[in-house]
Amino acid sequence: MRNKYIESFEQAQLAEKEVPKFRAGDTLRVAVRIKEGTKERVQNYEGICIAIRGEGTGRTFMVRKMGANNVGVERIFPLYSDSIESVTVLRRGRVRRAKLFYLRELKGKAARIKELRRK
Repeated sequence: MRNKYIESFEQAQLAEKEVPKFRAGDTLRVAVRIKEGTKERVQNYEGICIAIRGEGTGRTFMVRKMGANNVGVERIFPLYSDSIESVTVLRRGRVRRAKLFYLRELKGKAARIKELRRK
């Protein structure tokens, strides 16, 4: 049982933000607002969504990308955070799992995900 005031506040927060539908296996480009001193800039983080968890305003998603020297970098983003400017779906992946943690062990071509074909 949740407090009705907190629930109504969360519903207002959810209504403000426009978020596209995506699943684990999709390739995303997340535009993140970064503050450096007094300046503010937008940095894109592009990778494969490997997990989505939580509900409501506490919903988070994990994005994995290959960094320098083929080192995997994973980052967790709160979906309804003010620091996220936009989320763009670049490719739809065809996977059979909700959590793709097995990608951590795979390298090179084995770590690729097939694209979902539209009929």
